[in-house]
Amino acid sequence: MAGTGLIAIKRRIKSITNTKKITKAMGLVATSKYKKLRDKVDTNNSYLYKLEKTIKQVKDNYEDDSIYIRGNNNNKKMYVVITSDTGLCGGFNWSVVNELIDRLKSSKEDYSIIVVGQKGRVIFKKLNVETVAEYVEISDVPSQKEANTVINHALSMYSSGEIGEVHIVYKKLISAVKNEVKIEKVLPLNFDNEENASKEYVEIEAIDEKSMYEITSLFLGGKMLNAMLHSKASEHRARMESMGSATNNATDLLEKLNLKYNRIRQSAITQEISEIVGGAEAQR
Repeated sequence: MAGTGLIAIKRRIKSITNTKKITKAMGLVATSKYKKLRDKVDTNNSYLYKLEKTIKQVKDNYEDDSIYIRGNNNNKKMYVVITSDTGLCGGFNWSVVNELIDRLKSSKEDYSIIVVGQKGRVIFKKLNVETVAEYVEISDVPSQKEANTVINHALSMYSSGEIGEVHIVYKKLISAVKNEVKIEKVLPLNFDNEENASKEYVEIEAIDEKSMYEITSLFLGGKMLNAMLHSKASEHRARMESMGSATNNATDLLEKLNLKYNRIRQSAITQEISEIVGGAEAQR
């Protein structure tokens, strides 16, 4: 009986050891990808800051009635939700979706959803939430082309009057140890800390509504790429933590199994010695 128990434990130890190797390797890969993306996020943050500052000057000095500044008299909102294409990143995707679902339940507003990422697509289907478009298989380092493809869909619907607001929902990397879900309004043109911005006058008489469309498209493309980079970095950070936790759990489980294996083995050896001694005594 002891031999059978030892074989079963040995198999479990081997299985968990192999799993530990996989989770450790995946954690190292996620760490490498996170560090690479973190540098790109920092660089892109600087670019977006300057882009927002320039386009805000245009917004503040544009005197004509533009739908990209004052709205298009439609109350329907569009949410562009950024999730991951792959799993094993803990509650990353559910935290993004739940933040939006909670908001929609409390406000009961008219809305449409564009989802980025295979996991978000699956979650919305489970929740029976319809989406107007789905974009999957995004690169590990999102490109401007991918960002433009996604956000131009929303911009096109806004320009045609199908929706009246565009929001981006994503997980923003706040620091090396913190990230949080953000729901940021980008259309009509919206910038953070507008009340603290300088009211510098800029001569923009040559800009018309067509030019405003191009300017808006430029801003949205930059904002979307920034959000996708933040999301990817946050995803890999979540995967680092998830794989690190899985590796630690495997280590703890291996320690317990090895202890159990040694106890059973020791018990079996002790029993064999007792049987030998007992047999020798019986032959005297």
